[in-house]
Amino acid sequence: MKYFFVFVIFSLSLNAQEIALLKYNGGGDWYANPTSLPNLIKFCNQNIGTRIKSKPGLVEPRSPDLFSYPFVHMTGHGNVVFSEADQINLRNYLTSGGFLHIDDNYGMDEFVRKEIKKLMPNNDLVEIPANHPIFQKPYSFASGIPKIHEHDGKRPQAFGIFVDGRMVLLYTFQTDLGDGWEDPEVHNDLAEVRLKALKMGANILNYIFNN
Repeated sequence: MKYFFVFVIFSLSLNAQEIALLKYNGGGDWYANPTSLPNLIKFCNQNIGTRIKSKPGLVEPRSPDLFSYPFVHMTGHGNVVFSEADQINLRNYLTSGGFLHIDDNYGMDEFVRKEIKKLMPNNDLVEIPANHPIFQKPYSFASGIPKIHEHDGKRPQAFGIFVDGRMVLLYTFQTDLGDGWEDPEVHNDLAEVRLKALKMGANILNYIFNN
């Protein structure tokens, strides 16, 4: 009955196409990039035929409301801590059909990798190759995850956690997609840079809603 209940929730969520931002503990700025998700939603609704609610939800890792969202986004610059209750709920969410996208806004990496390992101890975080479907449609990224903001010269990377062949967690590193999704005046990015970030975001949501 438990799994049937979860399936029904996700079926309703997929029809509604509602996404959320993760409010985590540890002191990191989970609230960074406040305009990024609304802008990504607007872009997707206008360009790839989604019907996502314009205002994203806000959800905590241990909340039962987590299961109302097929896609949850997480960002920030600093410390991240998942309590045992957070880990259990997030793990159940991911293995029941949910998806977590973690976008390092620069400074999160050393903390979040430890929490990902605690969250999914039996599943390795693996680099996603450029030929993966998430980079193919609706927009093509022949080299894989694009570089949006330069921090220390490292190449952009995308990592995933897979369960039974399904990607349940995407960790984007050294790319800063969320900065590219923000309002133009926030970072003064060139229009083509913002468009590249939004297209990659559209690919992520397209992958979630169609796989």
